[in-house]
Amino acid sequence: MLNPNLGEIQLKLEEYERYSRHLILPEVGLDGQKRLKAASVLCIGTGGLGSPLLLYLAAAGIGRIGIVDFDIVDTSNLQRQVIHGTSWVGKPKIESAKNRIQEINPLCQVDLYNTRLSCENALDILAPYDVIVDGTDNFPTRYLVNDACVLLNKPNVYGSIFRFEGQATVFNYQDGPNYRDLYPEPPPPGMVPSCAEGGVLGILPGVVGCIQATETLKIILGQGKTLSGRLLLYNALDMTFRELKLRPNPVRPVIEKLVDIDIVCDIPPRGDEQPIEIPEMTVKELKELIDSGASDFVLLDVRNPNEYDIGKIPGSVLVPLPDIETGGGVQKVKELLNGHRLIAHCKMGGRSAKALGILKEAGIDGINVKGGITAWSKEVDPSVPQY
Repeated sequence: MLNPNLGEIQLKLEEYERYSRHLILPEVGLDGQKRLKAASVLCIGTGGLGSPLLLYLAAAGIGRIGIVDFDIVDTSNLQRQVIHGTSWVGKPKIESAKNRIQEINPLCQVDLYNTRLSCENALDILAPYDVIVDGTDNFPTRYLVNDACVLLNKPNVYGSIFRFEGQATVFNYQDGPNYRDLYPEPPPPGMVPSCAEGGVLGILPGVVGCIQATETLKIILGQGKTLSGRLLLYNALDMTFRELKLRPNPVRPVIEKLVDIDIVCDIPPRGDEQPIEIPEMTVKELKELIDSGASDFVLLDVRNPNEYDIGKIPGSVLVPLPDIETGGGVQKVKELLNGHRLIAHCKMGGRSAKALGILKEAGIDGINVKGGITAWSKEVDPSVPQY
């Protein structure tokens, strides 16, 4: 309801006091606050981006807020996901978020979707809402949200974060570009590390999430110049903002239906390349091997040095993935092996699989430890810190 019948919307007496700082802004005023009350916004994800976004949308007086998430609150979330508290660890994120929203503004209607967004349910979930805000952290869901917004003609307020850098823009708004104009195809699996492996400065999603909330309010109010057609780049270390222009691609494929995103993201090798298969072993199998006293293997840790300092598997040798990617680490691994077999691990298994793929092309076969040191901590040695 981006163009509601304002005559049918009334503010309660308590709302005049609650939203008084909005009401005295000429760009908002009484009509603008009524627009906010009449509006509905769906937030995909209640993580780092969704946390500040939901807090400020609720405080601003958005009448109906929908939340899609199927995860539970984990202790590692609390460094950046400020909508959740310690008492909610182990409980559903959407319940935690609703509890906090209603504490901030009990006048908001909060709809919960405790499910994974899929091509089967996306259109039904997104359809009732005026604005969709993408607070996700993975490529499959970003493409799914984008394509559903295109099919439903919904504005898609986008944000992403990694380490010290963030991005924000508005897709599919007033004939502007959509996500596929920026990224026509998903990257190959494992090409881009997640925040769980690459890390993120806890304050960063607060900045980007607030930008997303600002763009959402501007769309609803019809005020200002949105980020449609502009990609805002933020670097927290340098405290700089840059802009890149985005334009619709005239030859992009037409989105006609939602597809199985998991299949889309499994990009096949090009040309005559064959997929590299990496054998795996479990952490319990690794523990049995270590306990047996076998000395015919090298346990390679491809994490970064600061991660190695947090905790390590006994007997592991550190050769970071970036060193292997640049070539110097390949020679070091060859020297370490000296005829022994290779077993590799990282935090959760993604980087070590990538490292083993590079080493295999160099003639070195190896086995990947499934689940990495995270699984080791959970299933073998709880004294190793999880991070």
